[in-house]
Amino acid sequence: MNLKKPAAAALLLGGVALVLSFRPAPSNPEADVVVYKSPTCGCCSLWIDHLEEAGFTVRAEDVMDMATVKHREGVPMDLSSCHTAIIGDYVFEGHIPAHVIRDFLDEAPDLAGLAVPGMPIGSPGMEGPNPTPYDVIAFDGDGNRGVFERIEP
Repeated sequence: MNLKKPAAAALLLGGVALVLSFRPAPSNPEADVVVYKSPTCGCCSLWIDHLEEAGFTVRAEDVMDMATVKHREGVPMDLSSCHTAIIGDYVFEGHIPAHVIRDFLDEAPDLAGLAVPGMPIGSPGMEGPNPTPYDVIAFDGDGNRGVFERIEP
């Protein structure tokens, strides 16, 4: 299933064209990235470094109960990872490459966010020998999900 959506669509209803627009991208998404993480998570700090090197401005919030954050932000449990980031109205779970986040924000789809479940070797912050391919999953608030991008390190 491809969950990518266009920024706008036209609908012909009873001979009248309606233009439907989707949620706009935040006016300055780089200015407000909040990352919730455990205070002892080293790979989370490395992922934050990756975002900052890509030009994002990040504020890290150390929390002891990540499950509460994930539940509050609507992250499906099977898509969870070690950290949760918020940019505007979107949630970004796990070790998502910065360029994928930028692509997602540019498209501004009517979705909840993106997730890289687990901690795949080779993802940003999880660099190491023998990197493995992994999927970045798009999801909405109704349980729908699909591959947004396949990463082949």
